[in-house]
Amino acid sequence: MHSPHPSIIPPDMLLSAYRIGIFPMSDARDDPEVFWVEPKERAIIPLDGFRCSASLAKVLKREKFTVTCNTAFSEVIAACSAPRSPSDGSWISHRIEASYEMLHALGNAHSIECWQDGELVGGLYGVGFDGVFCGESMFSRATDASKVALAWLVAIMRHGEAQLLDCQFMTDHLASLGAVEMPQADYVKLLVEAQKSGKAAMPLPKAYASLLSELSSEEAGASCPGKLIAQSLTQTS
Repeated sequence: MHSPHPSIIPPDMLLSAYRIGIFPMSDARDDPEVFWVEPKERAIIPLDGFRCSASLAKVLKREKFTVTCNTAFSEVIAACSAPRSPSDGSWISHRIEASYEMLHALGNAHSIECWQDGELVGGLYGVGFDGVFCGESMFSRATDASKVALAWLVAIMRHGEAQLLDCQFMTDHLASLGAVEMPQADYVKLLVEAQKSGKAAMPLPKAYASLLSELSSEEAGASCPGKLIAQSLTQTS
């Protein structure tokens, strides 16, 4: 049994780690210990290089999902921390989960949610500061839900004049969406520069609200938000 109130990682320590390019992981869901990770190779998605395929653009335009920001952070991180199968573990321990809950309460951890018929079917969460968003994990219970969440994240960050989207480790899934890999030292240079130039960037929830307002404005006409998101992403993809 895990403690209902695990000792959290101090928020200042957690945020300071992200600012210099490291992050915590754990060996198991119930493991109270964490280790700090500094990958040799780091994956990012260039905000002008997100690959919005024709099929993903079609899903966005159909508005198959309703997309929100910070509406269900606890549910998203809980879904991300659940083992993918009975034999799998999870690097998101109860202690890490509680630590990000605190960081969310302080305004530095955010989630993007995808809903279908009122049910949460996909999303992602991560840490945000000074124009940087460090994606932590995503989940999907419906086809394309996590891709849609990521597409909206990119559009929101571009709208808010953010600088850097960190994906931590490269996967085939992320590569198909435009992620690129680089040595950790090169990532840290980008991270330092992003923090300098991104201080005026909108925090993710504010950028989401601003983008939604713009997409819903009279100038947008009868187009649905998803269609305009798809158009904005395919223009540079």
